[in-house]
Amino acid sequence: MSTASKGTCLITGSAQGIGKAIALRLAKDGFDVALNDIVSKEALLKKLENEILELGTGRKALIAMGDVSNELEVQGMVDNVVRVLGGLDVMVANAGICPACHMTEMTGEEWDKVFSINSRGTFLCYKYAAIQMIKQGRGGRIIGASSAAGKQGRKYCMAYSATKFAIRGMTQSAAWELGKHGITVNAYAPGAIETELGRNLVVEAQTLDPEISKASWTNNPSGRWGEPEEVAALVSFLASKDSNFVTGQTMSVNGGRYFD
Repeated sequence: MSTASKGTCLITGSAQGIGKAIALRLAKDGFDVALNDIVSKEALLKKLENEILELGTGRKALIAMGDVSNELEVQGMVDNVVRVLGGLDVMVANAGICPACHMTEMTGEEWDKVFSINSRGTFLCYKYAAIQMIKQGRGGRIIGASSAAGKQGRKYCMAYSATKFAIRGMTQSAAWELGKHGITVNAYAPGAIETELGRNLVVEAQTLDPEISKASWTNNPSGRWGEPEEVAALVSFLASKDSNFVTGQTMSVNGGRYFD
């Protein structure tokens, strides 16, 4: 049964994992969705686009390819979403990478790559979403992806942890700047989540420390890893009108691994 659209959202890094779960959840919530990832993930995006169209909600889906670390591509991606779907109401800056490495062995180039995608990419998404939302004059939601590693640094993930701490800072700063425009800015901070990225991280970390295991990284009162859909449920709230009085927050969804 078709429902009226709640607006348009753009989710970066949505070809798989948490980003995919967020895209499906927001489509079910009633948003038209723009799906972003890098060119190598285009086939996965097309599959997700079909899944969304087959939900039967009447919601539109658009593939918006682009590298979030490239400013012109982010600007063009936002412009294309607005042109095709009519506006931008929710930006979910989800794209990111998480390599495992000894800090003493990480090169400057490797460090820069993580910051380019995770930190610069999030900034550019915040920037161009804000420009568009201010222009529209109807408020909006900007949502970033921090991490449990952005609240307590994780072993063998110095660059990743640093970028996720940075996202908390830019989320708080943006919340102050954009509040007068009716735009809230928040972030979600997942713990260990059942995704390809999460599983691969454990495998990489095991090559650095044989004592690391999936079980050793659970370490929370819930006694398990989370599911992408559980992160998407939090993002659903942050994207909704129910979160009007919530801004500048980085909300944990980690099974209780860290208590805020």
